[in-house]
Formats: sequence, C-alpha cells, structure tokens
Amino acid sequence: MYSISPITMALALAAAPLAVWASEDITDQYPQCPLYSKPYEVIPGVWSAIGATAPPTYENSGHNNNLSFIVTSEGVVVINGGAAAILAEALHYENKAVTDQPVKLVINENGQGHAVLGNSYWAAQGVPILGHVDAAHEVEEYGQQILDGMVGYSKDKAEGTEIQGPTITFEDSYDASMGDTKIEVLHLGPAHGPGDTQVWLPEKGLVIAGDIAFHERMLPIFADTITSAWIETWENEFEPLNATYVIPGHGHPTNMDQVRRYTHDYLVHLRGKIAEHLENGGDLADAYYVDQEAYRNLDTFEELATKNAGRVYEEMEFE
Repeated sequence: MYSISPITMALALAAAPLAVWASEDITDQYPQCPLYSKPYEVIPGVWSAIGATAPPTYENSGHNNNLSFIVTSEGVVVINGGAAAILAEALHYENKAVTDQPVKLVINENGQGHAVLGNSYWAAQGVPILGHVDAAHEVEEYGQQILDGMVGYSKDKAEGTEIQGPTITFEDSYDASMGDTKIEVLHLGPAHGPGDTQVWLPEKGLVIAGDIAFHERMLPIFADTITSAWIETWENEFEPLNATYVIPGHGHPTNMDQVRRYTHDYLVHLRGKIAEHLENGGDLADAYYVDQEAYRNLDTFEELATKNAGRVYEEMEFE
C-alpha cells in the first residue's frame, strides 16, 4: 500500500504556508482569491482547500467546508461543488495551476449548499456530477431554499450560481477509479445528513470523509440528524476503514484519532449528558445547558452547543 511516514506527513503539513491552525477569528486566509485558503497537497496527488471554521459569511464567500481534488494519470476528480459558482471556478483555476489533466468528475459529499451550489459551474464545463440518491433528493426538494440562503449572505458573489443537482447518482458505492488511482465512493450509512458520502483511496490510506467527520470546529446537529445512527455508522463502517489520513468535512486534514475525538466522542459525550438529564427528570429548557465544557475550545461552540443539546434531547426523549 502507498504510505507516508507520520514524520514526513507532519513535516509536509508544517511546511504548507496556509495550513495554519484553524480559527474562526480569521476572516480570510487567501484574500486575493474567493477561496478561503489556497489548496495544498495533503499527500502526493491529493489537494485540498481548507474552509473556514466559522459559519458562512460574505467575507469567506461561504467557503467553510473542504474542497478537494485528486490528480490521477488520466484526469482529475473534484470533491465538492462548493457553496457558489465563484468558488468552483476559483478551485478550477487553482487545479489548472498544478496539472494539465482535465477535470473528469465532481463528487458531492452531501446535499448541503456548500457541497452542491457550485455544481452549476461544473455542469457548464460538461463535467459529470456524482452524488448519493438522498443528496440528489435534497437538491430537488430544497434547492431553491438552499440557493436563497446563500444569496442572503453572499450577495453579489452569488452571481452565476444556479440550482444543479447530481447528474449521476449511487446508493451504496460507486467505483470512480481513474488512471492509476483506485477511488471508491461510499455511502457508509446515516450520519450528519442525508446522502453523506465518503471518498476512499485504499491504496493511499486516505479518506475524504465528508461530514461524517469534523475537526477543529463543533459539528452541528440538524433537526433530522439521528445521532445514535451516526455513532453506529462510525463504529461499524467508518473507523474500520483504518484510514491513515483523514480529510474531514470541516477542519484541517488529520488522522482518525483526532476526528474521533471531535466527532464520535463528542456525540457519545453529549448523549451521555442528555441521558443523565432525562434520568433526573430534566426538561428541554434545562437540557440546553448540560455540561459541554470539554469542547469549548472548538470553533462555533458558542453558535452550536446549546442547539445541539436541545436537538439531542428531542431525539432521546422518545428513544
């Protein structure tokens, strides 16, 4: 199997000028470009532009997730359309600066705006777009709402963005191998939201995890997120990949230990606190304030911690 020693990996990340520790206080790390940060090569052939660990804003152009691309001997695979056409175009420009290979496939990690709204740019280039069937349904049902939300903060930067869902869909897995690179596109099970998708490079030991995994920022729990199922998918399907390198949906590339700490372990912690609260006869009003201090260091803690607690209470109340 293709591998890089942990020391080499650490040196490579340290040498990348824009691979700095995440902070939601940094408005933009790459002011000359719509992208929040300049793509860097995580391991040979795999590049990622790391998004802000803050909510989407005009200043960060909605680039608050990770936009990645894989360079193979026969073409390029892009992961995520981005939150607007302007971001997709900027990523394409950066991609062309490192390879002459054309983009032959775009993969959406889910049906959220930061994954799919840039699809319209790629479709105009004639590039096929792959997404899970549930992600495609999200775009079909809520596309206008998703677009309107982006226009609200992005304003003039939304110009040229149109609703465009996946042009190819899959249910369990899809073989996107290209040239000399084996690429497995997986839906491991329910996690953060409908159609969560992972891109697994088994010969490189790297997974582009999508929103099943978070790093450096607190994960949001949606009204329709089932945290018990997320934990089950993690333990039974995601962690057994035994990936050496993880590019999470949000936050810098890291390893399985770190994303477990800030994703799986956070979910287990919060469910444990809510379970105690329920056992003591606690109500929803007080559930918002269960102890989450162990995770206060994460970006977006202030925006999300109480909301997450309330949603887990509503989920567990009738379990």
